[in-house]
Amino acid sequence: MTKTRCAIYTRKSTDEGLDKEFNSLDAQREACEAYIASQKSQGWMLIHDDYDDGGYSGGDMERPGLQRLLKDIENGLVDCVVVYKIDRLSRSLSDFTKMVDLFDAHHVSFVSITQSFNTATSMGRLTLNMLLSFAQYEREITAERIRDKFAASRKKGMWMGGNPPLGYDVRARRLEINPDEAALVRLIFDRFIEIGSSTKLCKELTAAGHTTKSWTAQTGRFNPGKRFDKTALYRILNNRVYLGEVVFKTEVYPGEHEAIITPRQWEQVHAILEQNNRRGKRPIRADSPFPLKGIMQCGHCNRAMTTSHTRKQGKHYRYYVCMTATKHSYGDCDIRNISAGEIEALILAHIEHLVRAPEVVARVWRQTNDGAGPAYSENSIVEVLKAIEPIWAELFPGEQGRLIQLLVRRVTLREDQLQIQLRIEGFEQLIEEFQTQEAA
Repeated sequence: MTKTRCAIYTRKSTDEGLDKEFNSLDAQREACEAYIASQKSQGWMLIHDDYDDGGYSGGDMERPGLQRLLKDIENGLVDCVVVYKIDRLSRSLSDFTKMVDLFDAHHVSFVSITQSFNTATSMGRLTLNMLLSFAQYEREITAERIRDKFAASRKKGMWMGGNPPLGYDVRARRLEINPDEAALVRLIFDRFIEIGSSTKLCKELTAAGHTTKSWTAQTGRFNPGKRFDKTALYRILNNRVYLGEVVFKTEVYPGEHEAIITPRQWEQVHAILEQNNRRGKRPIRADSPFPLKGIMQCGHCNRAMTTSHTRKQGKHYRYYVCMTATKHSYGDCDIRNISAGEIEALILAHIEHLVRAPEVVARVWRQTNDGAGPAYSENSIVEVLKAIEPIWAELFPGEQGRLIQLLVRRVTLREDQLQIQLRIEGFEQLIEEFQTQEAA
């Protein structure tokens, strides 16, 4: 008699009740074990391994128990998968189709003990597709109901979760004013009205020891407050929750919570923000190249350097600016910013020096002749590297940027030092392109 090795898979969407001595997963397993025992005369035998997923949704396949089961099927350790109900395995028609294809490829059948079908038969497969279609329909309807309920609750002004804003605590799913934090929120709005500068205000708040919201999640994990930066400041200044309102999909509704600021404070702050925004909108060259964008790093702060434009007396200037300076203030970083033209010229000169260095040529030669691709002579590599300098001036800005991005992995700028990390594999690609152009 042919033996059929049976694996039981169990799942529960939430982890509620899983700490009990006998839980839902145990009940599913017990029923499946009894069914397998009833088929003992047909050669069915139980695989004593637990393929359980407690607290996992059936909407996707990212479940540890399921992934272990599929791996054992691929390794030929399972002949039949037994579940209590089909939706325990999946609630997604597309996911289940993938699983059935895997089952078929490894000659594995699938049995649901409460729905009386077996995928080894054509009728069982038809029944399976019908049941799974209804399971997916039920899941989609449930999702729509949740979205509708969420929208209705927001329109009523209810707090629907998320990180609590500075100035409020969440109790019984309602926002309640935290007096100390509310005083800080009022201070932020008042001081911004007085000085009109986010940079100065961030420095004031940091000097006074103020931080963003500290709160404890439902899981018990504590989230400490962080130093104020411009992003956190603008998030507060643009949050209508402080007016006692809630926003849902650009629509504003009266909230159930108390306001912390007055409409007059809100109007004054946003008049300043709009004025600052207009003042900052100077004509710039949007197509100005920044070939070091994404690879420049501040060695003082160990943070990326972003790009900036400005125009003075009719001339356009480009800069690379440390993210610390942009988010906090220029006084917090010794590097601050650097002229884009100066640093790019310095990088180019450094690259020109490096490509003539024997050790660089040797590294490129070793990598291009590692057996994975076409072999090049050392002289051909030297000729290509030497060709970079004379053609540089003929390249368009975008082409210059591509060349630097191809050859340089990272540039670290310090007060007294410049470190350049090359991309040797980029040289290999460049050599291939030169060889192709010469052949053409």
